[in-house]
Amino acid sequence: MKTVKVRNIEIGAGIPKVIVPIVAKDADGIEAKGRELTNYTMDVVEWRVDFFEDVYDIEKTVAAAKRLREALGDTAILFTFRTKMEGGEKGIDADTYTALNKALAESGYVDLIDVEFFWGDDVIRTNIDNIHAAGKTVVGSNHDFSRTPDKEEIVRRLKKMQDMGADIPKVAFMPQSIEDVITLQAATDEFAHGISDRPIITMSMGPKGVVTRLAGELFGSSMTFGAVGQVSAPGQIPVEKLQTVLQILHDAI
Repeated sequence: MKTVKVRNIEIGAGIPKVIVPIVAKDADGIEAKGRELTNYTMDVVEWRVDFFEDVYDIEKTVAAAKRLREALGDTAILFTFRTKMEGGEKGIDADTYTALNKALAESGYVDLIDVEFFWGDDVIRTNIDNIHAAGKTVVGSNHDFSRTPDKEEIVRRLKKMQDMGADIPKVAFMPQSIEDVITLQAATDEFAHGISDRPIITMSMGPKGVVTRLAGELFGSSMTFGAVGQVSAPGQIPVEKLQTVLQILHDAI
């Protein structure tokens, strides 16, 4: 499996890399949270731009990204507009979504950009091509806050992301039972150790799925999400506790 290098981290090698979200609503809050996060140990900051009140104004979004980059120094930034249909704060049309991702990729202020994978293939391809042309990394993603698909469907979605050129395929599903969590882990293991040629991210959300945020290294998930203050999805663990458990499991493995 090839790894993905972003700034000073190598995704897919060693302990799963930790992502911490920023969900502030205005540029001052985004910058302040970025400065706060420099006091914590993490690998990537995810800017959940769907929380940003001026997100539809691309110039203001780029300006806010510049302030966040200055606040975070050399920490990698994942830029994510999570649409309402996949559990985010706002809706957006395909053209605006594509233009926003393209502008932020070309700005140089962010390093990875999330592309939701059920827009339709033409929109997905355009986003991936734009982001790659700017030299940035694509995190292909799919979320379902109501259910967990069966194992074959999870593997199929991850494979589609890989086949279409996402550098890091990602899925996150809500379990209704412990069996759903086991299904997610089995699909992760099957894809990561038998099909994938690149790092992947998988997780079950909510209290039942917490184990998937901790044991990714064993099953094949290369990144996980922690929290400093407000969370962006149910089940995220405070980053200090998360780092401790990841190290314990890494040493044991």
